[in-house]
Amino acid sequence: MADPTQDTKSAMSRVPVEITISVGRAHPTVAELLTLKRDAILTLDRGLTDPVELYAGDRLIARGELQEMDGDPSGRLAVRLTEVAETDGIA
Repeated sequence: MADPTQDTKSAMSRVPVEITISVGRAHPTVAELLTLKRDAILTLDRGLTDPVELYAGDRLIARGELQEMDGDPSGRLAVRLTEVAETDGIA
């Protein structure tokens, strides 16, 4: 007889999950936000070579480096993982 929990695990493994990539944070004042216009620049708290963080919901799941997709004419970005979280998150 088939194991029904195996069918559930198989079905769950195909559910798509949205991953958010955080490249940094900005800390403007409300007054600065109210004056933002096109081409305004917000300074982030990280540099170009600093790792980015990957989140599933609000849980940190990995860190990595931004990379441009080789051979992609649209200039899309990718993330090369450099650290994957333990089950309780990255410390």
